[in-house]
Amino acid sequence: QVHMIPSGGGLVQAGGSLRLSCAISGHTSSLYAMGWFRQAPGEELEFVARIGWSGGVTSYADSVRGRFTISRDSAKNTLDLQMDDLKYEDTGVYFCAQQWYNGQYDYSGQGTQVTVSS
Repeated sequence: QVHMIPSGGGLVQAGGSLRLSCAISGHTSSLYAMGWFRQAPGEELEFVARIGWSGGVTSYADSVRGRFTISRDSAKNTLDLQMDDLKYEDTGVYFCAQQWYNGQYDYSGQGTQVTVSS
């Protein structure tokens, strides 16, 4: 298991950009995949994007595809999420997560707040 600390959130106007980062420590040699999730007020946790740690294969939620880009630096043990053309509905707390081989995720204990003003 790894320890994850997301950062980079903030307040931005619609159409703007933010870049989130997740610092990863611990047993990083066993990483399979990493992802980003978000939770809007009063809503359930929602999948945003995923990346395979070794091969770098990515997948995105339909709502963010073409606007968000997930990336990782396996040498620095960091996970990033570049968010462009932000929309009001992107507002929420963003969490990074470790995916296990069985498909389940472990989430970072803390998130980073993204607020998009319309």
